[in-house]
Amino acid sequence: MGIKPLSLEEIKKMTVACRIAADTLTYLDKYIKIGMTTNEIDQLCFDFMATKGAKSACLGYHGYPKYTCTSINEVVCHGVPDDKTILKDGDIINVDVTAWIDGFFGDTSKMYMIGNVSDDAKDLIETARMARDVGIEAIRPNGYTGDIGFETNKLVTRKGYVAVKEIGGHGVGRKFHEEPFVPSYGKKGKGERLVPFHCITVEPMVNQGTDEIIEFDIPGSSIKYYHTADSLLSAQFEHTVLVTDTGYEILTLP
Repeated sequence: MGIKPLSLEEIKKMTVACRIAADTLTYLDKYIKIGMTTNEIDQLCFDFMATKGAKSACLGYHGYPKYTCTSINEVVCHGVPDDKTILKDGDIINVDVTAWIDGFFGDTSKMYMIGNVSDDAKDLIETARMARDVGIEAIRPNGYTGDIGFETNKLVTRKGYVAVKEIGGHGVGRKFHEEPFVPSYGKKGKGERLVPFHCITVEPMVNQGTDEIIEFDIPGSSIKYYHTADSLLSAQFEHTVLVTDTGYEILTLP
């Protein structure tokens, strides 16, 4: 695969980037509310990262125009912040941030519930959180990406939902996106090897209805954003995880 493990010094730098990303989402907790535009969310994230000396890795990435991704309700991922999209009572939103500092990338996302959210939406969100966590728990040094996908998909289907297959996690570290692809479905012992002292993201996208998604262009960018094909809800949580020589360490804990 050509994956180069991180040195101890590089892991320290990676840890800093990941902590800033995680703390950015925690910072949002006290601000995100009904009536806020997604552009306001984007600016808050930029401002916080700047105070920590970090930049957003999203801005300008393949022409992407904003600092974050803000994906509301049926938007699966890569929702673009703007001044027209206003948070409403009952909305659910995923905010995805990547902090870049000292040459390394920390990538994380989480869901926020706006006002009075339905029980169905709450259950979906909790399932997405659990799916991420069971996927992480399957990580073993020199294990396989299929181990992660198997446990993720088993949890999701048992709860009555579906995991998106076309999009998933990825290697991260010196680059924003690198090998391996980390799927949300798979077979144990299959897929790509998990290299010790290399980082990956685990970020299953969980849908209420179909796992089919619709692709939309983002003007000026080669990045696409995605909706559920049936307009039902989607939810996602993401951590950056260091594969160690004995297991794993989650780097994007706040």
